[in-house]
Amino acid sequence: MKFHESPAPSIRNLDRASTMLVLPLAACEQHGPHMPTGTDSIICEAVAEAVESKLTEEMLLLPTLWLGASHHHLPWQATMTADLATYETLICEILEPLLKNGFRRVLLLNGHGGNIDPMRVALRRLQPVYPEVLLTAGSYWSSAEKELAACMEGEIKTLGHACEAETSLMLHLRPELVQSELAAKMPNLSGYLPDDSDGLMICRDMAQRTENGATGRPDLATAEKGAKMFAVIVKRVTEVIQKYLNEPLPERKGL
Repeated sequence: MKFHESPAPSIRNLDRASTMLVLPLAACEQHGPHMPTGTDSIICEAVAEAVESKLTEEMLLLPTLWLGASHHHLPWQATMTADLATYETLICEILEPLLKNGFRRVLLLNGHGGNIDPMRVALRRLQPVYPEVLLTAGSYWSSAEKELAACMEGEIKTLGHACEAETSLMLHLRPELVQSELAAKMPNLSGYLPDDSDGLMICRDMAQRTENGATGRPDLATAEKGAKMFAVIVKRVTEVIQKYLNEPLPERKGL
């Protein structure tokens, strides 16, 4: 069920303990010279809606939060962002009215790497107040990492930014928004600096990590790859939600 397309009585009548509340998190930011700024929102929302179509009775899909934590993209301009504290609070305040109404299962379905830290902190903030709620969060690509890697030709086998994977997904979902001729001319961007090295998190903005705001091999992207990636992502996210619909609700042990 889609929250914003449903009347209030239908939402009020849902079984709170057996419904998965899903909030897609995305961003509106630069995606190199060849991709639209709404890439993360377009992909994440498409995944969420495809999963909802398979789990209509078990899932309550909230509207996609298009604003992300994107300060690290600001040097490239064409980026909108909330600061980290604001973003954490925004997630909490979107969820709290529904938690107060009794919903017991939550998934933050993320579509932007910069949201990972604040979404986890948001759940840490909520958990002491709602210890009886199963609070979960993950990026749409995380549960399908092996399958996505098998689809990629470039040396980097993980989903990055305006990369082979994201560009392929957009060529599948919204090809008219991708400037394929620019992607084809882009150099090999596989040498971008990683976030993690030697067991450390190294904090850099995207202008320090890559020379044109993209990563990986967008020149290798195809719509056919995107269709395969999208299908496996939807399959895996659906399976994960089904698993956690059957997960026992939290209870404190030994008290």
